[in-house]
Amino acid sequence: MSRVFAYCRVSTADQSTENQRREIESAGFAIDGRRVIEEAISGSVAANERPGFTKLIDRLEAGDVLIVTKLDRLGRNAMDVRATVEQLESVGVRVHCLALGGVDLTSSAGRMTMQVISAVAEFERDLLIERTQSGLRRAKAEGKIFGRPAALSVEQREAVLQLLASGVSVASVAKEFSTSRQTIMRVRDATGL
Repeated sequence: MSRVFAYCRVSTADQSTENQRREIESAGFAIDGRRVIEEAISGSVAANERPGFTKLIDRLEAGDVLIVTKLDRLGRNAMDVRATVEQLESVGVRVHCLALGGVDLTSSAGRMTMQVISAVAEFERDLLIERTQSGLRRAKAEGKIFGRPAALSVEQREAVLQLLASGVSVASVAKEFSTSRQTIMRVRDATGL
């Protein structure tokens, strides 16, 4: 007979998993308290790096069912959720998500749902990359300079090169210009001295 587990996660210790437990009970699941795993950890932490979820994985066996209220309880993004569901499926654990109508994510319909969600997440990521690149191109066209400001002005770099050419040590030049030896060496190496 399959055992039923629940995974309830909140992001911070001052939040409660009470609403998730109630939602699971309202859906008709009477889960033994020893099989309800509760954790207060950020969703930005991958599922396989969460202490509570890791202990849960160790307890699950083929034929078990894992209930979550929402997909984001399982992972930080669609790719993480998908990997987690695939890991559970590989050991014979079914995953039910109440927010998706209780669909078993390891079933054919559930896998299709996961593929759609993954495709949408990938599409959103690609759009974000496109918008970022477009913004960077626009800023460059408007003359925006990226990166850290130069440690030395053009005139200072010329003076550094003259001092180095006359035999002054890198350390002495760096001290004179109140900068690091690495900065002086970058100026020197850029000109091939």
